[in-house]
Formats: sequence, structure tokens, C-alpha cells
Amino acid sequence: MLALAAALGVAVFPARASASCTPTSTSLCLTGARFTVQVQWRASESAAFSSGQAVALTSDTGYFWFFEPDNIELVVKVLDGCVLNGQYWVFASGLTNVDVDIAVTDTATAQVRHFTNPAGTAFIPVQDTSAFPCAGAAYDWPQFGFDAAHSGHDTQESIVSRGNVASLGVLFSARLPEVADGAPVLAAGVPTASGARDLVFVTTKAGRLVALDARTGATVWSTTPPSGPKYTTSSPVVDPGRQFVFGYALDGFVHEYGITDGHEVTTGGWPELTTLKPDVEKGSSALGFATVGGQTYLYMPNGGYPGDQGDYQGHVTTIRLSDGSQKVFNANCSDRTMHFDASGGASDCPHVQTAVWARAGVVYDPRTGRVYAATGNGDFDGNAGGHDWGDTVFAITPDGAGSGGNPLDTYTPASYQQLDDSDLDLGSSAPALLPIADTRVVHALAVQGGKDAVLRLLDLSNLSGQGGPGHLGGELQTVPVPQGGQVLTQPAVWTNPADGSVWVFVANGIGASGLQVVVGAGGHPTLAARWHNGINGSSPIVANGIVFIAGSNRIAALDPTTGATLWSDSRIGAIHWESPIVANGVLYITDESGMLTAYAPGGVAPSRTPAPQRP
Repeated sequence: MLALAAALGVAVFPARASASCTPTSTSLCLTGARFTVQVQWRASESAAFSSGQAVALTSDTGYFWFFEPDNIELVVKVLDGCVLNGQYWVFASGLTNVDVDIAVTDTATAQVRHFTNPAGTAFIPVQDTSAFPCAGAAYDWPQFGFDAAHSGHDTQESIVSRGNVASLGVLFSARLPEVADGAPVLAAGVPTASGARDLVFVTTKAGRLVALDARTGATVWSTTPPSGPKYTTSSPVVDPGRQFVFGYALDGFVHEYGITDGHEVTTGGWPELTTLKPDVEKGSSALGFATVGGQTYLYMPNGGYPGDQGDYQGHVTTIRLSDGSQKVFNANCSDRTMHFDASGGASDCPHVQTAVWARAGVVYDPRTGRVYAATGNGDFDGNAGGHDWGDTVFAITPDGAGSGGNPLDTYTPASYQQLDDSDLDLGSSAPALLPIADTRVVHALAVQGGKDAVLRLLDLSNLSGQGGPGHLGGELQTVPVPQGGQVLTQPAVWTNPADGSVWVFVANGIGASGLQVVVGAGGHPTLAARWHNGINGSSPIVANGIVFIAGSNRIAALDPTTGATLWSDSRIGAIHWESPIVANGVLYITDESGMLTAYAPGGVAPSRTPAPQRP
């Protein structure tokens, strides 16, 4: 990349942010002391993590040793590529095959990126030229919840702020062909026939993918959806290369469309099958993607329609974008990696339900290198040697595989049978991955909501605390939802840049709440409720230190540490699963009236730096 910058006549400059990083024996401070780099390592998955020892080489480069000072294991470099592509770049190379977790923190925004290498694998080089955004650069919101963790935390927004959020006014209100009962996604600076335009994309309940001008609401292109039964509440994704948009349709396939004009790709395995039973297996959740080890994987979960009727089995289809190959992980009959049909015979599973239906679908955690999902009501027999995982949080590999016919790891509450009998799905929400550093006791944390109005704190590295799948219990903590009520939405997580504290925000039909992660003296984490109110709504998001929540006929902005209302507006329709996004100074929300409404400070599209062209 440095050669490319030189070829283009572009210099790579030191960071512009004021330094707030203090180097220690285990921390590097790089690129004008803006970025803190720390490394955790262990020789095997059963061992405890240790801290790598840091040695600075230059202002942007350093190395870590693990065993002996003269045995270098890992070299890390952080560069300022703002004038080239509007991003800070992270490079790392290792002389090791142990389990490694590199945590790079932007001290100006508190954003943390993790780069991992699994034990027993020769170190996979890191060459991330879009690791952290530069201030003012246009950016994308490519998938539900902003990132592969579906955190709901927009780490790049700088235009909408505490100083102007009270001035948000309607920028446009655009009518859609049908209701889009999910969240939009956005790509900036798309080279359309009429020039570079920011595009916002929605999937309608008819499975139609619509691209609209993100600053005017004008429709740029729209697909003609294939026919199929019933409806979808899924959300689309923009691929990392920004060449295609993917959407689920009612025929049971994920379709690939050109981002500039909506043409459909029908080669290389596309469209990709995700269910043979679209009449009973619903594409409810958002599509998602994660890039791991140089490969990008697309995830499509399937569950059932309301009422839990018919011969359906919850499952996750994972598609490798480089070649269109796919794997299927079934939450019923997990020892069979296939799309089941409705025959009731050898190509079907006798167990039913166990839907993967949370709004966020599946989530990826780079600290553990695993993908996680949660299931709803259905048979559970994993503790008796079976392969059915009702009311369970399960982990699979990034390419969609389990191990030995089972997930890699599971958490199933001891009350699973009561949950099943009472229709209290554990999997009404996906795990909310908490961006917290190793606590000495737990390496990676998540919060799991559910229909039983309980929040469960889980150790992602050892979900049950007993090692491997099939055990019962093992949660680190259970706490009641502060405002009460079922959690059918996806919580948002946030790191407060003022003090580094980690928060999770939960919204539902009763109200909203904010909980803070507290780590005790012994390293044991707990959740502490800090506020709750009656501002109900769908899945919340956080952008530039502001929580946004949309409920029927009202969208609001809240203070994340107090829950106080900073702004609200009542010019939207009813809300079901619809949830907002914020990108490049504009707030977007769809509603049950079939509208897409956009808000901007003063009701005027903000001027900003054009989207940089990626090298």
C-alpha cells in the first residue's frame, strides 16, 4: 500500500489527533500516539490468555514477544491513509502459530478492532486498509447493526452530534413500493450512471430490493422480485468490495445485484439457495457478513412464521463470496449439513422449530473467531447426545461449520423446558457482543436477551463454563430487563470514550434501558442497570455518543448515560421491526406506512468530504 501511495504521489502522514495513549510494557502507542495496540496470546484454546510484551520500533511500528525477549513473535504497524482512502490502516505479521488476539484502540473515538489468529494455524497476515475512519470522510453502513457483530454502534459518525441533534428536521420522506419491515443499509459514493451518489437500500416485505438516493429519496433502481409465498422482514447487505448488494427473496434464495444499477448476477452459483421450504421457513433476520482470513462469508438465517406452524427447522446458510460455495448448519439434526425438504423422509428432519429468527441473525466475534446465533422454541437433547438445540446459544466457525455433528460450543439455560413449554424463546434476540477487554477471568463477553424478560451475561470463550456443547446453565449473571418485558429486539453496545466504560442498551415494547458493565477487583464482570424509561421501540443504535430509538409514531435521541431525551419527532408511522441507521449526517427510518424518512440537522443535507475511492 505504501508503494501504491507513492505511485499516486500521496504521502502517508502522522495522525492528526492529540495523543492520549500511554505506552506500557504491554501496550504500544502508534501513529502520533493515537492508537493503542495490545496483544493477548495462549498456546491452546484450553489455556489462559497472557499479555504480549511490547517493544516500540518507530512512531508507527512495534513488535511483541511472548516467551523470551529475544524471540520476536509479532510485528504491528498502524498508518494514516486519510488522504488516500479516508482510513487508517493496520498491518501485522507473525512468526507464530499460537492463539493471538490483537486489540487496536483508536483513543480519539474509543473504537476497538480485534485481529485474531487461531491456535495451531500459521499466522495469517493482517492487511486492513479500512481499519479506522478518518474524521469527516464519507462512510458506509453496510449491514444490520453497522458491523459484523451487529453491535448497533456507528463508530464513524461525526456530523450529527450533541450540539445539533435537537435541530434534526425532515430531509425527505419517500414512498416505497411496499413496506420495508427491517433496517436500511447505505453505501457512499456509488458510481451510478448519473454520477457518484450515496445510496440507501431496503428490502421490502415482497422481497424487492430498492435503491434510493440517500440525500433526496429518489428511487435509483428497484428489482422485480421473484414470486414466492408469504413475506420477509429481512435486511440487505452491501458487500465489502462495494460492487454488489445482497437481498433475501420469497423464493427461498439470496440474490446478488449490481450496486450501480440493480442488475442480477446469475452465474457462480447465484442466486443461492437458503431454504427448500419458503412457505414455512421464514427469512426473518437480517443478512450479515464477516471477513475472516481473507475470505468474506455471507450469512442467512431461517426460522418459521408466527405461530410456529409446519415442518420447519431453524438453520444458518453460510456462503463464501469468493466462489459461491456454501455450508448449512441445522439447529435441528445438526449432524446433517443439508437443506431439508418437506418430504418427511430421509431428506427431512423429524424434529421441528428451533428457529434462528433474531433481528440480528448471526453475529461474529473476532476475539474468539466464532459466529454465534440463538434459537427459539424447539426440542433440546444436546445434553443426552442428541443433535437438537432448542432455546440455545450456539457457536460455529466463520465458514458455517460445527464439529462432530454439533456446534463448537453452546449455552442452554437449565430452564429450557419451561421456556419451550411457555413459548418464551431464548433466541428472540441474538447475543450482544460486549466490546470489553480481557477481564482476567473472561476473554470475551455477550448479553443474551429473551422472551422471559431476563438478560444473561455469557462467556463467549466458554459459553456454559463447562467446555464444549451440550451442557446446561453456566451463565455468569442473570438480571431482569430493567424496564420489564420481553426482548424481541437487538440490543446496542457502546464504549464511552470519556472513561472507557462499556454499555448495553435494550429497547422493547415497554421502554428502554441502559446497563453498564462493571468489572470487580477479581476481574469478574457484572451488569449494572443505570437507567430506564418508557420510551419504547425497536432495535436501538448509537452514533457519536447518541442513542436513537424508533417506536410507533415517534423517533427519539437519548443521552446514553442518563436516558434523557435529547430530541424526538412524531412524523413517522407505526413501527414493527423497523430500526434506524445514521450515516454521513443523516438519520434514516422506514415504517409500516411504507415510507422511508430521513432527518438531517436543520432539515438540510450536510456538506461533507466526498467518499474516497478505494485503492
